[in-house]
Amino acid sequence: MSWTVVADVLAAVCLLSGAFFALVAAIGVLRLPDLLSRMHAATKPQVIGMMLVVVGLALRLRDPSVLGLLLLVIIMQMATSVVSSHMVGRASFRAGQVRQDLLVVDELSESVEDWSEPRGAP
Repeated sequence: MSWTVVADVLAAVCLLSGAFFALVAAIGVLRLPDLLSRMHAATKPQVIGMMLVVVGLALRLRDPSVLGLLLLVIIMQMATSVVSSHMVGRASFRAGQVRQDLLVVDELSESVEDWSEPRGAP
């Protein structure tokens, strides 16, 4: 068995695992009850699934010029998904669209009372 066959099998496993994580993220967005849970389901498994798909693609292509581009894709996805989910969560909390009964820890309620102008989505 050559190393290319091993790389192809690992690529297939990574691609299928990444597709599974993307499916789990999609089901979580549809089935979870509140905004914060849906946001968690949209970011965590989706990023892991995307990383697995990119690793599978890198194992399959085996081209050094493509590997740098794929690494850049992973880094940008990890940076932007964290920031965007944080900003969506804060905006929805400010707009009052978060179910308070489902929160375990609420660190923003004290800060919300100090705001003089309404922020977030209507």
